[in-house]
Amino acid sequence: MSETIEIVEVGARDGLQNEKAILEPAEKVEFIRRLEAAGARRIEAVSFVNPRRVPQMAGAEEIMAALPPEAGRSRIGLVLNERGWERAVASGCDEANVVVCASDEFGIRNQGAGVDQQVETLAAIVRRRAEGGGPPISLTISVAFGCPFEGEVPAARVAGIVRAAAELAVGEIALADTIGAADPWAVRARVAAARAEAPDARLRLHFHDTRGVGLANAFAGIEAGVRVLDASCGGLGGCPFAPAATGNIATEDLAWMLHRAGFQTGIDVEAMIEAGRWIGERIGKAPVSSLSRAGVFPPA
Repeated sequence: MSETIEIVEVGARDGLQNEKAILEPAEKVEFIRRLEAAGARRIEAVSFVNPRRVPQMAGAEEIMAALPPEAGRSRIGLVLNERGWERAVASGCDEANVVVCASDEFGIRNQGAGVDQQVETLAAIVRRRAEGGGPPISLTISVAFGCPFEGEVPAARVAGIVRAAAELAVGEIALADTIGAADPWAVRARVAAARAEAPDARLRLHFHDTRGVGLANAFAGIEAGVRVLDASCGGLGGCPFAPAATGNIATEDLAWMLHRAGFQTGIDVEAMIEAGRWIGERIGKAPVSSLSRAGVFPPA
């Protein structure tokens, strides 16, 4: 029986937040449904950010209202602050993914707060959940491998954020290569450091393919024992606050590679390719995944 690698689909959030086209909530819901039909079980569906700053993410409450709870599916809401947590709880998200940036400058531009303030916000959200209930909390550490404004991000700083999350008993911690600055050796080293700081947490990895090594980094993470990775249908993605940011590793490319190695993902690669083409038509941008161009092998 082959081993399973879980792919968290982020196309509906990270995939759309940097595009010029602004879709209606109903179109986003249809995209999420297509992703689920292609086998995605955990989907970062919405982002509870200020729609004036990121208009592509407007309509989060409407989207969640159109996605009633379903067994075996998890719709994740991105949360940057306590107001975002309140919205996630009220909207009935299955999970809340809290973001802490690993550099002060990126955090100030992205969330209006430095690293220490963001860690305090994470602690406040964890306390609020313990006192008043709410969905499970995961943490994503953005720019964990490099910052567009500060350059190299010290490994010790990332390890310190992981340690703080472990002390708060956060169950899942992701290291995010927001600008595609990682390499496979750095991935192995930071995974090992994170595991040392948070031995009881599940680790997740989030890669962008900005410099063409996204799948190599995913391979390094899997070899280091990580079994949960983010990916985006069609290879779409980017960050409005990161200059020259490009897409995430493509879900179909990652799933195809893993299937060739004998892993299970639950992803229907052909259906995911078609979902990427569908959303590409709506945003006026062709998917950038390799499989959208070359197709699967062996050919169907």
